[in-house]
Amino acid sequence: MSATVASESCFLSALQPNTAVTTYAVPSDVQLGPRGSIMDEVERAKRVQQQVNLRLAEKKYSTLTRLNCSNCISPGGQLILRFSLCGYSSCSAVELGPRYRISQPPVNIGYLHHDDIQLGGYQTSRTRTARSRSVCQVSGGGSGSVCGGWGQYQNSLHSLDMPTAVNYLFMSDTAMQVLGAAYIQHQCYHSSDAKNQVRLLKGVPALVQLFSSDSQEVQCYATGATRNLIYENMDNKAALIEAEGITKLISVLNEPDEELHKNITGILWNMSSKESLKEKLARETLSELTERVLVPLCSGGDPELIRQSPSEADIFYNTTGCLRNLSTVNERTRQQMRDMRGLVDSLVAYIQNSLQDEKSEDKGVENAVCVLSNLSYQLYSEIPPSTLLRLEGPTWARATTGTESIGCFTPQSKKAKERRNQELSTSEVAKQPKGAEWLWHPQVVGLYNRVLQHYETNTATREAAAGALQNITAGETRWASVLSWVALEQERMLPVVLDLLQTQSDQEMCSLTGLLRNLSRDSRNKNDMSTKVVNVLVTKLPSDGHQKEPSGEVVVNICGILNNLVAGSSLAARDITFFDGLPKLFAIKSSHNSSSGKLKAAKAASTVLFNMFQYSKLHKDYKQRKKQSSVDTCKHCLGRYQNREKLS
Repeated sequence: MSATVASESCFLSALQPNTAVTTYAVPSDVQLGPRGSIMDEVERAKRVQQQVNLRLAEKKYSTLTRLNCSNCISPGGQLILRFSLCGYSSCSAVELGPRYRISQPPVNIGYLHHDDIQLGGYQTSRTRTARSRSVCQVSGGGSGSVCGGWGQYQNSLHSLDMPTAVNYLFMSDTAMQVLGAAYIQHQCYHSSDAKNQVRLLKGVPALVQLFSSDSQEVQCYATGATRNLIYENMDNKAALIEAEGITKLISVLNEPDEELHKNITGILWNMSSKESLKEKLARETLSELTERVLVPLCSGGDPELIRQSPSEADIFYNTTGCLRNLSTVNERTRQQMRDMRGLVDSLVAYIQNSLQDEKSEDKGVENAVCVLSNLSYQLYSEIPPSTLLRLEGPTWARATTGTESIGCFTPQSKKAKERRNQELSTSEVAKQPKGAEWLWHPQVVGLYNRVLQHYETNTATREAAAGALQNITAGETRWASVLSWVALEQERMLPVVLDLLQTQSDQEMCSLTGLLRNLSRDSRNKNDMSTKVVNVLVTKLPSDGHQKEPSGEVVVNICGILNNLVAGSSLAARDITFFDGLPKLFAIKSSHNSSSGKLKAAKAASTVLFNMFQYSKLHKDYKQRKKQSSVDTCKHCLGRYQNREKLS
C-alpha cells in the first residue's frame, strides 16, 4: 500500500477577538534599538509589559477572549495578554503509520494503520512507497481562527529568529512564552530544518515544561508547536519521550479546554504511527485516553445520547486514530484494548449513532470500524480459552459438511438435523452484548452489514467492515461457522457483498472476496449459493496470469470461493463452464510471471480445475466449451496434482 502525504495547508489556533478590542503592538527591533547594544531581550519583555499596562489603564474593562475559553484573569484581577497571530500560520500536523496486513492465511485479515497525513484544511494526496497497502486521505483536523490585530504584531514576529523564540520559552512572562511557541509552531509546519534547530536549542524540554503552565493559552500554543515539531521527525519524537512529554500530556487531559485536547490527541496520534513507540504509548496512554476522552465523548456507550460539537468530533477523530495505530502493536496490546472498560462499547455506540443520524461522511467512523477490525484479528486464538470453550458449546467438533467427498449428500436424518441446529445455536452469548463480547456477538454482524450498505463513498470504511467480518468468520472453530450462518441466513448479506464487488478498490475487493471465501466454506446450501455467485466471480477473473488487476490475492480468493463451491456442488462446476470460466482458469494456471502472488494464483486455478474434472458427467460440457487439447491438459492436471494441498 502506499500512504499519503497531504499538501501544505494551514489551520490557525482557536483565538477569537472581542470586536471592541484594540491592541498594542509588540515593539519592533527599530523601536528597541540594535539587538545587544541598547536593549537586551529582558528589556524587550519589559517594554511589552508596559504596553499591556498602558492598555489596561486606558480601557479598564476591555477583554480578550479565546474560542471555547472564558476571559482569563490573573489572581490579581489583571487580564492576561493574548497574542494576536491572525494571518500567521500555526498549522498542526498529524501523521498516521502505514496500514498493512499481517501475513496470515487469506481467510483472516488484519487491519493496521496510516502514515504521514498532515491535517489542516482539505487535503490532496500523493502516494509514496511503503509496506502498507492502501492510500488513506483525511481532511480537516482542528481548524480554527485567531483573534485580530495581526498587523500590529507582524513586524515583531517577522523579526524573530529561532534562538530568540526558544529563549522566550524560558521566560516567566506568559506573553513571551506564547509568542515563542507560536513562532515555533509556524516555522515547524513549513521547515524540517526548523524542527532540527529547535531540538538542538533544547526547545523540546522547554515546551514540555509549558504543558503544565497555569495559562491555558500557553498550554495550547506549546502543544500546538510540539504537534508540528514531531511530525515526520523521529529524533524529535525521541526527544519528547526523553523529556517525559507523554506523561505531561496525559496529566493535562483533565483541563477543560477543547483546543488543548485537540493538540494533545493529535500529538499522541503522531507518536503512535511509529512502530518503535507503540508499545510504550499503549502502556502509558490507553487507560487515560479511554477513560478521559473516548468514553465521555461517546456518552458512556449510549448511542442515543451522543452529541458532539465540531471540536469534539476532531478530538474523537484524533483519539481513534491513535487507538487504531495502537491496536496493531501485538497480541498483548490487542487483548488489553479488548479488556479496557468502555473502549469497545464506545466505538460500537459511535458507529450506531452515525448510522442512526445518517452521517455517511463522518470521518471518525472509519477509525472506529478499523479499531474493531484490528481487535477481531486472530480473535479465536487470542481470546481467553474459557471464552472460546464457552463459544464452542456442548459439541466441540464442528460439522464436516465442507469436507465431505464430492457426490455425498448431507445426511437428512432427524439426528443430523438436531445436531446442526445445536451447532447453530447462539445461546452461548448474552442477548445484549457488552464490552469485548461485541467483537464476536451475532449483533455485530448486523452492524457491519449496515456499514457496508450506508457508507457508499468511503471505501476504506467498507473495507474495514468487510475485513472485520472476514476475521470473525475465519478458521475452523464452531463459532466462526455460526457467524457465517448469521451473515448468510439472518442478515441476508450475500446480495450486499456481491453488489460491492463492483468496487474499483483492490483492497476492498480483497476483503470482500476473503469474506465470501469464508462464507462459501460454511454455506449449508452450496447449490443455491453457486447459482448466485459463480457468474459474478467468473467475470472478475483476469483473462490470464499477466494482468495486474485484480491482484494475485484477489484471484486466489476468487479461486478459493469457486473451489469451495465445486467441492460441494456440481452446479458450480457447470456454471463455471457455462460462463466461460474454463479458458480463464487455464490461462491463469499456465500463463503467469514468477512472482509469489501469481504463482499462488496459478496453483489455486489448478486446484479448481482438478476438482471440476472429478465430475465425469460434465466432461462433455467441458469439451464443448474448450478445445480437446485443453481437456487433455486438464487430464494431465489430474495426475500432476494428486498430492496438492487442499485449498480451503
